[in-house]
Amino acid sequence: MQNTTRPAREVFGTNLVAMPTPMNPDGSLDVKGIDAVAKHLVATGCDGIVVAGTTGEAPTLDHDELLALTAHVRTAVGHAARIVVGVGTNHTAKSIAMARDVAGVGADALLIVTPYYSKPSQAGIVAHCTAIADATDLPVMLYDIPGRTGMPLTRETIVDLARHPRVLAVKDAKGDLFEAMSVMAETGIAYYCGIDELNLPYLAAGASGLVSVVGAVAADHHRALIGAVDAGDLGTARMINDTVRPLTIALMKSAPGVVTAKAALREVGVTAYAAVRAPLLEATDAEVAMVREALISAGRPVRDRLLAV
Repeated sequence: MQNTTRPAREVFGTNLVAMPTPMNPDGSLDVKGIDAVAKHLVATGCDGIVVAGTTGEAPTLDHDELLALTAHVRTAVGHAARIVVGVGTNHTAKSIAMARDVAGVGADALLIVTPYYSKPSQAGIVAHCTAIADATDLPVMLYDIPGRTGMPLTRETIVDLARHPRVLAVKDAKGDLFEAMSVMAETGIAYYCGIDELNLPYLAAGASGLVSVVGAVAADHHRALIGAVDAGDLGTARMINDTVRPLTIALMKSAPGVVTAKAALREVGVTAYAAVRAPLLEATDAEVAMVREALISAGRPVRDRLLAV
């Protein structure tokens, strides 16, 4: 059964970034930093911002912080970008309450991650996601990331959920490209690549766009990458991908993406701090040096300062 609602690109955007949540050294929300990062993302070519996803340190945000974060981003970017808010937890009632509340402070869409830790059955996952999708009128992007949740969305589960009129997309961090192509062909549900290392192959296979961590400092490159693939110019797409590759290695292979993304945003002067909340640890000097080198190689201007390594 094919979903016939609005095209996903219209609903979610195409060049999405998983926004790190700026924090002060004491762990409180950095409101000035939130404003700066949101505006930076739009200025560099992002047309969708994912708030309170994995990179946004969602498990450490309380309910009031989630609402404040969503409202601050909405105010910062106006309607220049779609705002997709992560409301998925392993507690269905909590997720429903979050969904209803973020709908009231500016969210354009919801991101629902597979329930983690509890390891429900696939039928339980369908019931969970359906209940959240039924709670508001907002469109939904499913988030399949079994490496963090311990539970993949099976092909059958995605096909089942795609019948829901508001479940329009999947952020795929599972990496089964053949399954993604098959589900897209069968259902019409849109896929967004959630693995920066695989952005090009997913786009070439028909993904509607990206939800990227590296895009925090490379949204302009990703906009060009998407444009090249849309135009059928895979030669140019490969060259753009090669340009971004050092940043992808530095941000995705050396430490958790949120840690390196925050370091990168500080190094390019968007934020004052790279603080994260425990149990994460801020980037080490060696990790910052790797990020800084990759930024320079990608033509990103960095702060002129001595770096202790």
